[in-house]
Amino acid sequence: MAKYSTGGGIDSGDSCELCGATDVDTSSVNVAGAQLQVCSNCAQHDDSVKQTSDSTREENRKKRAARNTARMHDSAKADASHWESGADYDDDQLPYLVSAYGEKVTEARQDAGYQLEELANELNVTENDLLALEQGRAVQAGIGGSVVYAVEETLDISLTDE
Repeated sequence: MAKYSTGGGIDSGDSCELCGATDVDTSSVNVAGAQLQVCSNCAQHDDSVKQTSDSTREENRKKRAARNTARMHDSAKADASHWESGADYDDDQLPYLVSAYGEKVTEARQDAGYQLEELANELNVTENDLLALEQGRAVQAGIGGSVVYAVEETLDISLTDE
């Protein structure tokens, strides 16, 4: 049966205060806030050692994460094969749009007598792109500035915020 220290200064002899092993060499450790004399098998429960190893483990995890992030950025710079070949994303940037631009597009389209499909065909854009513009989701849908400018010109409206 294990002996537990009450802090009364009673000499535990050569027995472990955690597991009760007798005739063993003991060392003083901190377990759950109590200073105990424990055997080498129970010394692994020393809270001060765990805290150090936990913080070291966290530090090592953060270092590994930083190295992996740096490695991803380095490989992305070296290998651009995941980008569409020949695409220049800077040439068709989405301009700043006025607030409630989606409602403005819908109203102008209806006033001009176009169905969504008809206007999409005339502008040579997908219905999904035009619908995203009408729903105010141009940024999320990745609509290019060329679509916005074509809609502005065809419907004679201004969607860009200068």
